[in-house]
Amino acid sequence: MKAIRVHAFGGPEVLTLDEVPEPAPGPGEVSIRVCAIGVNPVDTYVRAGTYGPRSFPFTLGGECAGVVLALGDDVTGLAVGDRVYAVRTVSGAYAERAICDARMVRKLPDTVSLDKGAALGTAAATAYMALFLRGGALPGETVLVHGASGGVGIAAVQLARAHGLVVIGSAGSTDGAKLVAAEGAHHVVDHSTEDVPAKVNELTGGRGVDLVVEMLANRNLSKDLGMLAKRGRVVVVGSRGRVEIDARDTMTRQADIRGMSLFNATEEDWQIIHAALGAALEAGTLRPVVGKTLPLAEAATAHREIIEGKAHGKIILVP
Repeated sequence: MKAIRVHAFGGPEVLTLDEVPEPAPGPGEVSIRVCAIGVNPVDTYVRAGTYGPRSFPFTLGGECAGVVLALGDDVTGLAVGDRVYAVRTVSGAYAERAICDARMVRKLPDTVSLDKGAALGTAAATAYMALFLRGGALPGETVLVHGASGGVGIAAVQLARAHGLVVIGSAGSTDGAKLVAAEGAHHVVDHSTEDVPAKVNELTGGRGVDLVVEMLANRNLSKDLGMLAKRGRVVVVGSRGRVEIDARDTMTRQADIRGMSLFNATEEDWQIIHAALGAALEAGTLRPVVGKTLPLAEAATAHREIIEGKAHGKIILVP
């Protein structure tokens, strides 16, 4: 089978399309014929070595959607032929076949296409964890979703809107802003042309927001703290470097900075996340948006577009 592998840490150019043996599931595992692969910012960090070390070569990717090919021993609740989405893989998702821990695999509703299913595992789960498990979002609160036109951002906008929050979404282009508005944000700020703190201050009548979901903390965290209401929270979903803040901004507002990583989700967290996403899919309040589909061989292009902030919706690779 074909798979994208990394033989050495580096830029997108280190991604190579290799011929590799087809893996077999062990106890508690599932083999999936991969039909669509979700590309995430974390994939670029792994490729670059930020989350190293790893044994070379390795296959990238955590989330995918496809059809169950085989079950290992002790797997229940799934059957060969089921359409499924996977939150995390054992063997790597950037491939024609993937092995997954059965606990990380869920059936995909018939109303959701496989390409959209590949936009669920990491993006929607991260959005839910950021908003509710780490952010403690409550109906009636106001949330600012930074980078709302990406996969995580769109899911956060949809989930927050359905949960009764007032949603402000930021995007970096006119097209991105239109997408964020279409997906349910009450207000949209174009951070490429507008002063975000000033706009948020205007929109909230000077009160500030209760929660910020932050995709690029190294660029925005200092300003985020100044936009918070009393007892507000910033949940850091992504960052690409160091940042300097004024700690007094946390003192005067009694504010929290809360880091999160899906890698830290407990089994109990996953049960909550899966139940919530399943209900949202059935209700139609979670609607994955696929911005671009590329062949598996063009994984490097997908990584460049994510790094450059060009993704509007989820970028999907197709084997």
